[in-house]
Amino acid sequence: MRKIILILITLAIIPYESYARDVTGRLGVGYSSQLKNDIPSIDFKIQRSKIYAMGLMVGVKLNDTQGGWGAGLKLYRIIFDEPQLNFYAAGTFAAINTKVNNNSNTGFQVDGTLGSEFSFSGLESVGFSFEMGFSLNKVNDEVSFESVGNSIIVAGVHFYI
Repeated sequence: MRKIILILITLAIIPYESYARDVTGRLGVGYSSQLKNDIPSIDFKIQRSKIYAMGLMVGVKLNDTQGGWGAGLKLYRIIFDEPQLNFYAAGTFAAINTKVNNNSNTGFQVDGTLGSEFSFSGLESVGFSFEMGFSLNKVNDEVSFESVGNSIIVAGVHFYI
């Protein structure tokens, strides 16, 4: 028992350093399903500094009677950073198009969210995100303001090159 206590005390007083995951300058490539026309998109994200990142999402579904497209820009501001996790605020600005029964409608989407991207120790090149916030979108003169909660499946996964 004394040996276990001695080992625990030794581990508690040994200084160690912890560094947050640094992906500055690395390109993240992945997916997102955040566009309001429900078209999954290819998502690109680049961390420009330790505080700011920007992203681009592009999705398309070509079909004779249904489908659409979407393209958007996303700006991230990192609020809190710790190893394997960062907490951020983000703004999304997107143009979206929905095609239903050969009727094509174009509009826009503006999101304001808070979220987090995390990775697992030993797997730092893959980032998993989740977000919550508000969305304002307009398609075919129909305006919608709603709360959003995006899980990992919707908010996306990025692989950092």
